[in-house]
Amino acid sequence: MTTAPASLRSVFLRTLVERGYIHQCTDLEGLDAAAASGRITGYIGFDATADSLHVGSLVQIMLLRHMQRSGHQPIVLMGGGTTKVGDPSGKDKSRQLLSAQRIESNISGIRRVFERFLAFEDDAALMVDNADWLDALHYIPFLREYGRHFSVNRMLGFESVKLRLDREQPLSFLEFNYMVLQAYDFLELGRRYECRLQMGGSDQWGNIVCGVELGRRATGLDLYGLTSPLITLASGAKMGKTAAGAVWLNPERFSPYEYWQYWRNTEDADVGRFLRLFTELPLDEIARLEALAGAEINEAKAILATEATALCHGPEAAREAAETARRTFASGGGDAAFADGLPTIEIPRARLDDGVPLYDLLREAGLVKSNSEARRLIRGGGARVNDAPVGDETGTVGPADLTAEGAVKLSAGRKRHALVRPA
Repeated sequence: MTTAPASLRSVFLRTLVERGYIHQCTDLEGLDAAAASGRITGYIGFDATADSLHVGSLVQIMLLRHMQRSGHQPIVLMGGGTTKVGDPSGKDKSRQLLSAQRIESNISGIRRVFERFLAFEDDAALMVDNADWLDALHYIPFLREYGRHFSVNRMLGFESVKLRLDREQPLSFLEFNYMVLQAYDFLELGRRYECRLQMGGSDQWGNIVCGVELGRRATGLDLYGLTSPLITLASGAKMGKTAAGAVWLNPERFSPYEYWQYWRNTEDADVGRFLRLFTELPLDEIARLEALAGAEINEAKAILATEATALCHGPEAAREAAETARRTFASGGGDAAFADGLPTIEIPRARLDDGVPLYDLLREAGLVKSNSEARRLIRGGGARVNDAPVGDETGTVGPADLTAEGAVKLSAGRKRHALVRPA
């Protein structure tokens, strides 16, 4: 773990360094001095490509939360304008262009995520939309005023552009403009809200530097940029994926119980790092938890799951998820397993009456990705119906499998479960 240099005076940056949030900073000493001398405003941009953010955005969300908790003002910049262009960073191909109506709907969904992590009362935090200024730009005046501050030679060297060009994959002129618009966002936020800091993931470094330099060249503004490291699992896999897909932050996309289970299944080697990044537990308590060995590390994983779920879904949802897990796994499950917190799918009663192939239900419940994977799971003895192993890959689930609670419990291994209810 990186420790905070003794020279750092601001609580904000000391917290970020101690917890492992910082990858690069354009001027760490200058930013520290600004943060130590008074309240600063900083922002992170989020394009509205879906109606919820997922765990891949959680480091950035926590950066804004720590900023607010340190006495500064975070800005959530919604990309109502830039979503219409599409960020090429980290992408092998162009993003699908969305309608204005879809973008607005997605922003509404994302807003609910931030209302759980930040306090917006009395402008303690702000949420603004870059469509407010980007949609009104006049192309020729904009090019004359700001285009001269960007070097195409340098832009071609940025990783997001080089990735496409090296692989001989098309990069549209529309996407090539993205970094110019993001840089202009920083300039506008500096003018409108005296915003001096832009943060983002490590893949945004080139875009952020462009914004810092544009502010200096165009208006003489003293701006700062800071990026967080790319978070991967100890296994090397990308964080935030499950057999069912992305780990979304809105409960209708990914239930609090599923969210709790995602963190509970953290690999042993990741527990300490994730406790620092995704909870607000004191560092000395985290040091104690990550030192646990053997079966005791499960205590740390349960605490990680409960703390992370409480931040995202509230303390009550976290307690319910933890209790559901306890009841599900206590004494092999049994009838107590049918707690409301388990992820649930509904199927027509008539379909259940006819008998549904188990491999179909395992896939539909998100416990496997495909029928072939489901068949392999069954053959290997990893599939269970109401906690009873099923070894016949042609087996079906029907009315006789309904319990007194009116549901069927499906299991893939010992840690992933779902309920099937007739509609």
